[in-house]
Amino acid sequence: SPFWSCDDHFMCFTAFIAESLIALALSTAQGFVWAGKPLEAIPAALQALRFSSQVFGSGSVQLVPIYLLLAEASTGTGHLRQAAKYLSQAQWIVLQTPGCSAALQSKLQRGLGLFSIAEGNLDQALYHLANDVYLATAEFGLNSVEASGGYLNMANIFFHQNKMDAANSLYTEVGRTKNHPLSFSQMG
Repeated sequence: SPFWSCDDHFMCFTAFIAESLIALALSTAQGFVWAGKPLEAIPAALQALRFSSQVFGSGSVQLVPIYLLLAEASTGTGHLRQAAKYLSQAQWIVLQTPGCSAALQSKLQRGLGLFSIAEGNLDQALYHLANDVYLATAEFGLNSVEASGGYLNMANIFFHQNKMDAANSLYTEVGRTKNHPLSFSQMG
């Protein structure tokens, strides 16, 4: 947190409250998305974006997860043009942030991949999802839960295209993931 080293206790308390409100709004929005209620997620995510912009600045890397969540919710409501704008904002911030973590870049690539699926551009989706897997693997390791999401999304595309060898190979990778609900090591 950028404010914890401040000497002014009122400013520290204000920053703590602001960051707590951001976390609450973001958590609420994420809960709605996970519950399949993307329309309900948008107001909470917009509130998180407003608070975060005020606390961290409009070009801060802390805004990227919020833009990605807004893009996911907008895609879920069928507002692809708005989702594209949110993804562009996230992508611009990542490009302008030297040393941006591979983890955040992975999330951006996954968001771009899922958006491409919604647009029906499966080749573009595979490109972004392959980048997602590469970046997640670089940050978390080959058999990480973080990488498995990219594998799973790619496998689903290949399954949809009736390319069963590729799909089965990627589903197997998901099964090798440590601590994944579908992990083979959890069975038996």
